Amino acid sequence: MFYDRQKLEELEEKSLAPYGMRAKDSKGRVYSGNEPAYRTAFQRDRDRVLHTTAFRRLEYKTQVFFNYEGDYFRTRLTHTLEVAQIGRTIARALGGNEDLTETICLAHDLGHPAFGHSGEVALNRLMKDHNGFDHNKQSVRIVTKLEERYPDFPGLNLTWEVREGMVKHESEYDISDASGYDPDLRGNLETQIANVADELAYTAHDLDDGLRSGMITLSQLEGIELWEILAETYNWRDTILDDISRHRMIRHLVGIEVSDVVQATNMRIKESDVDSPLAVQKLPHNLLGHSEDMIRRNRELKDFLYAKLYRHYRVVRMAVKAERVISDLFNAYIDEPAILPAHVQSLIEERGLERTACDYIAGMTDRYAVDEHRKLFDPFVKP
Repeated sequence: MFYDRQKLEELEEKSLAPYGMRAKDSKGRVYSGNEPAYRTAFQRDRDRVLHTTAFRRLEYKTQVFFNYEGDYFRTRLTHTLEVAQIGRTIARALGGNEDLTETICLAHDLGHPAFGHSGEVALNRLMKDHNGFDHNKQSVRIVTKLEERYPDFPGLNLTWEVREGMVKHESEYDISDASGYDPDLRGNLETQIANVADELAYTAHDLDDGLRSGMITLSQLEGIELWEILAETYNWRDTILDDISRHRMIRHLVGIEVSDVVQATNMRIKESDVDSPLAVQKLPHNLLGHSEDMIRRNRELKDFLYAKLYRHYRVVRMAVKAERVISDLFNAYIDEPAILPAHVQSLIEERGLERTACDYIAGMTDRYAVDEHRKLFDPFVKP
């Protein structure tokens, strides 16, 4: 016995909640074609994202700590994988489509440039007179235009629902612009799950990396309610946090966050009485989210991370270096386009010089950008 696409779609129909998005109900792709025999449309989308150059490059792009600061800190790739795992868990618990959720999660950060948010700030400033730079929009550009893997269409030709989920990705640091994708409608359940999973993952795991790095100390965490809950759970009152204890604390933090989201969302679902994906999108509020108590606790932890980790002098120093590297590269390419590789120069007529330079830099990994900077500005390094 085997499960062909029809059988997989039948299983979705039986297992998903009424408000979960069915692959068979997708609005389809820009370029029509035959769907695979043994995968749903959303499963194909997930696989296409995984095989992109942009996805592989995430391994060497910054989350909080630059790639060469240590092998055990999270990168943009490991963050993405953790978001996908959390997203699948929430989707499964709430009767959402795991495949669609996972695909949106895997694609949500494809457009991040070298050095993460520091690189994004620099590129947006440099492109202020040319429609700016936003990593969400860049992610969509990658899957609709920039990835060149197929002879019959540009990009990946993903389904409407995945592209809509990417366009409507938003968190505390990411504001969506849904132009062209039913901007009057909210993201569907799976999109909202991806948004919550992203925030949940980076908050818990940035705390983990901050503790590992020593930039966050145990004494600083005293009085932070979520940390006190973790300490109370394990009756932990030591002055030293060993690796096993840290892993256990962070794992439990993720667990209670996920449980809170599932329980709070389930209550909203019952109150809203939604019976279709469209009904979710038409609501005046998001279904997905934490309880009021957890929102307050998370706010306290996020404020703590901003003050003690994201604004730690070592992180700020590296951010300043990153913005200088990005700015130097961009200005050098604009001042003398002939130093761009030939295949990049060939795109200037179509895209314009500034957008071409921006796309080229946005695709760089941390180490590639640093190496390129050395080649252009260090006279003792071969170009």
